[in-house]
Amino acid sequence: MPSPPGRRPHADPRAPQQHGAPIPSGAQSTGQRPAPQWAGRQDGGSHQGGGAAASTMSAQDFGQAAQKALDDAGNRVIDTSSGKTDGLDKCPRCGSTDIHYSIPAKALVCGYCRNQWNEDVAEQAFGLDSAIEELRGHTLASGTGDIREDLTTVTLKCQGCGAEVVIRVDEQLQSRCHWCRQTLSINTQIPNGAVPDAVLPFQLTREQAIDRINEFVGSRRAFAHARFKSEFVPDNVMGVYIPYMVVDGNLHAVLQGTGEVTTRQYTVRRKVGDDYVSETYYDADVYDVRRAFDLLVDDLTVESSSRYDARDNTRSTNNILNAVQPYDTAAAVAYNSNYLRGFTSERRDLNIHDVDDSVEEKFLSIARAKARPTISRYDRGVRWEHEGVAVHGTRWVAVYVPVWLYSYADSAKGEGSLVHYIAVNGRNGNTMGSVPVSHPKIFALSCFLGTIATVLAGVVGWGWFFMS
Repeated sequence: MPSPPGRRPHADPRAPQQHGAPIPSGAQSTGQRPAPQWAGRQDGGSHQGGGAAASTMSAQDFGQAAQKALDDAGNRVIDTSSGKTDGLDKCPRCGSTDIHYSIPAKALVCGYCRNQWNEDVAEQAFGLDSAIEELRGHTLASGTGDIREDLTTVTLKCQGCGAEVVIRVDEQLQSRCHWCRQTLSINTQIPNGAVPDAVLPFQLTREQAIDRINEFVGSRRAFAHARFKSEFVPDNVMGVYIPYMVVDGNLHAVLQGTGEVTTRQYTVRRKVGDDYVSETYYDADVYDVRRAFDLLVDDLTVESSSRYDARDNTRSTNNILNAVQPYDTAAAVAYNSNYLRGFTSERRDLNIHDVDDSVEEKFLSIARAKARPTISRYDRGVRWEHEGVAVHGTRWVAVYVPVWLYSYADSAKGEGSLVHYIAVNGRNGNTMGSVPVSHPKIFALSCFLGTIATVLAGVVGWGWFFMS
């Protein structure tokens, strides 16, 4: 009988040879993963449009770079306000306040002179397109400021007739003057999360969204609940602006662990009771694996409304919103409340410190994906035991993204029923959702398939019996 499997430890020839060298402390991390706060060379790639350049660093380099990361610390706020005062937001040609966003025209349209225009692209208008590798500390667009929950109403003085109009800014950002009927708008970035830095306007029409929803449900009607099929009305779809944080990151990632390379594989057959069983063994070389590289992350999106937090789907299937990404956030324009007219919008209620753990975990996921092509030689895989990202600099921007949203709650189950959502990306038409299913239908199908499998097994068994 062959000898029992053995494993011989080795060092990864591409990794530094300081076995057991400590990782410098001081970085943010999740769980057991120490996340070193050091800076690396600025020769990395980017996520969403680039790659990551792999390099290695010694323990002495780690310590020196950790101090450099501390020197880079600091916050910078970029003012993204429009400069307009609250009140009348007029057409640049005729001065009318009757302005709305037209999806076919993909522009703001004046209701009087039919003038069409768009606000400037936010990245270019506010200098948010600077090179990611130059980011140091934290750059915050002014729309990402912490939220004041006590700010719910604002009183506007109409510049047309002098009347005072009270707006509940937690519910709407525009209102008509009750005397002269002109439209008054909130243009300043009030700190209640309702006014972002930028808006990504709709490009998909309501009719196109209804077609996508009908197609999505049609492919799932066979197992849909009968009550859902009778109550399904896709015309109830609503255009909603969902708040997201868009994050750029200049990072240094470090992953440490062990990898295995198979050297021998063999099978041992032994008797257990009256039967014989076969067991497969392998011998493997075990390597210390270490990867350290700079990483640039471009336009990472993260939810900033707790209502649509993908981690909580106990009461509704809101996790489907992430499945309709990506959004071309680089095309987002400077905020103008007229883009929201005719649509609903969800107010941001999460601050940066509420989502930074989620952002860090996504940074780590990107780092693991970037390291994967460099560990293909380890045919039995690599187990990362220590991993972390050191943040040289980040840039945060609050953006409204467009979603056509259909929701369904089972009328027979009342208020506590699970709310099913079907979402359509308002830019590219990506569609995802959930449809309530009929459990008896699924059970019947499983029984039918099980019966067929049993019959086939019986036929094959009798065939072998007669052939032998």
